[in-house]
Amino acid sequence: MGCCNRRCGLIAGAVFGAAVAILGGVLIPLGNSIIQGTVEKEAVIQPGTTAYNNWVATGGIVYRQFWFFDVQNAQEILQNGATPVVMEKGPYTYKTRYLPKDNITFNSNKTVSFLLPVGAIFDPSMSVGSEEDKVTSLNLAVAAAYSLVPTVLHSMLEKRINTSNSSLFQYRTVNELLWGYTDPMLNGTLGIFSPYNGTYEGVFNVYTGQDDISKVGIIDRWRGERSLRFWDDKYCDMINGTDASSFPPFVDKKAPLYFFSSDICRSVSAGFEESIDLKGIEVYRYVLQPNTLASPTVNPDNRCFCRNLKTTKNCTLAGVLDISTCQDDRPIYISLPHFLHGSPSLRDSVKGLNPSEEHHFTFLDVEPTTGFTLRFAKRIQVNMMYGPSNVITVLKKVKDYTIFPLVWMNETASLDDETADKIKEELVSRIEMLEIIWKALLGSGVAIFAVCSISYCMVKRNHDQVKLV
Repeated sequence: MGCCNRRCGLIAGAVFGAAVAILGGVLIPLGNSIIQGTVEKEAVIQPGTTAYNNWVATGGIVYRQFWFFDVQNAQEILQNGATPVVMEKGPYTYKTRYLPKDNITFNSNKTVSFLLPVGAIFDPSMSVGSEEDKVTSLNLAVAAAYSLVPTVLHSMLEKRINTSNSSLFQYRTVNELLWGYTDPMLNGTLGIFSPYNGTYEGVFNVYTGQDDISKVGIIDRWRGERSLRFWDDKYCDMINGTDASSFPPFVDKKAPLYFFSSDICRSVSAGFEESIDLKGIEVYRYVLQPNTLASPTVNPDNRCFCRNLKTTKNCTLAGVLDISTCQDDRPIYISLPHFLHGSPSLRDSVKGLNPSEEHHFTFLDVEPTTGFTLRFAKRIQVNMMYGPSNVITVLKKVKDYTIFPLVWMNETASLDDETADKIKEELVSRIEMLEIIWKALLGSGVAIFAVCSISYCMVKRNHDQVKLV
């Protein structure tokens, strides 16, 4: 009788262990389903959701740091045609994107439109000097006029340069070069980023994700259009992905992330590099692909971005993007800082450049469950071009076309400790708790089932041997 009770107890224990293990197994899809449902609900861009509050106003502080290329041998360049020598000067840091989105309008097609106000506030504590520091830089007016004025009219341009006492280089303050100054040659305001304060980016139209969470944040229209009108090509004019501030939830690291940047007037993609820890939160690091600005001979998809056969050496030049068509015909060339991943000829034509993958690459750190970008660094360089002329005195010694670096910018932001704690409390800790519970139930259930099953077999064998005796 006692042996029977023992065997019954072991059977009951095995059944209990199996039930506990099954419960642990059931919790895996059940817990994932609960998390997925919660995330999908909170990721929708509509009033009252977590995504909406973060979307309307940037939680973390966004900074723009500027490094100027200070010309060291301006007179030698003018008099002897010497190769320009530059020295990096910076950073000069500004707080930006501190204003919430404006004119937010929800549309009937499950999209929301908005304007993005822009502004810059100087932060002396994060800068090497004041906005009144001076830099010897390329003369924006002379370089622009050289690119825009036909060669047959260079004699008129020469008179204008002389009358205004202008030269190929100028000595200006940081504030003037960035945000604007009155140019004597053009009798108008010029600046690398002028106009800026008090202006808007947009209008943007993005999907709210209300009917399809996989489309949340994806751009439907920019400035009222579903494609760009800068490149005269269907592929290059595509507007792909989001604005990079967030992506649809449940990010698949095997797939690239696509985003549109109005700064460079085109869509780009970033590929997964590694998983890293950011203040106790696992994030996926995505980096801009090295072939983004490759020459069409290496990346045929870039053929439609090649605009000028002369300056791009018949579209074989890598590392620069002519964005003049989206800059009101201002001859601006965009590159990575110090011509990272660019053709060697770019660095040969200007001495003092030292590209570094560590300091000059662009990355996004994305939380994979929510799709929120928790940290990023967008690094781009602004350049202009000048070349030889038989008529314009300040260009007579120039031997070849030169794409000249003006300034490079690091726009960066990272989540603060308060936001990190909130994410860990509301998301990470719940996921970890579910994992602990189902692992504990599954592990203990399997252990109980195994012990009881083995014990039952041993008891049964002993009992059978006793009966035989």
